[in-house]
Amino acid sequence: MPPSSHTGSESGWRSRPLIPASLALHAAATGMVGWNPALWPWALGLVISNHAVLAATGLWPRSSWLGPNWSHLPTNALAGGGRVAITLDDGPDPTVTPPVLDVLDRAGVRATFFCVGELIAAHPALSREIVARGHCIENHSHHHLHHFSVLGPRRMKSEVARAQDTIADVTGQRPKFFRAPAGLRNPFLDGILSELDLRLASWTRRGFDTINRRPDLVLERLTRRLGDGDILLLHDGNAARADTGRPVILEVLPQLLATLALAKLQAITLREALS
Repeated sequence: MPPSSHTGSESGWRSRPLIPASLALHAAATGMVGWNPALWPWALGLVISNHAVLAATGLWPRSSWLGPNWSHLPTNALAGGGRVAITLDDGPDPTVTPPVLDVLDRAGVRATFFCVGELIAAHPALSREIVARGHCIENHSHHHLHHFSVLGPRRMKSEVARAQDTIADVTGQRPKFFRAPAGLRNPFLDGILSELDLRLASWTRRGFDTINRRPDLVLERLTRRLGDGDILLLHDGNAARADTGRPVILEVLPQLLATLALAKLQAITLREALS
């Protein structure tokens, strides 16, 4: 099913059914104990099961149970067919991002860079160059915290909003999409993104190029059953090194772009898909 592109600015934010259902279950559990205290083990079991479901949903990056999530390009972006999106996470990296930009330039391809706010601030000229070369920079939080998915609402909003402002100040381009660190999140995120007019984006397929040192395996993961509307995930930040010593992405990206050309698949940015 194509992902929704709904945001709060369009028609007002509403929590997904899983959230009010969770609240109703908590109320029911409280009512059970109030009616018959001997039922407390059953009530506790219901609450624990509910929290397990919420946690599991947040640990599933492509899930839309906690809110709209682009794991595939929306149907309206596929008129005419043959479109995919290349997304790159965790940058900008001054040693990896420039050659990545050169590879994309040679192929005439535009990509979407999900950047970390503090790295944008540390490398402003490189950040502006990404935009100047026709690519889009989107929000990947300010610090890329490994425990992002367990943050409370105030800290989580700070992480997203601070990156939003930093990217806009440095590049002049305000992000329209957000990708959670490692794709992990909790029920607080959807309302925060709606308030900041951001859409959550995950991916269709990923190559695990931060831990996989074999370019052939990374490429195989990205191109297996590759099709119209796929969102592909690579990393210009935290890139693993191949046996050659080069970042895996620099070994994989030229072959990936050649594969897309042979399959007559055009790479577009997420913003192009949005419009």
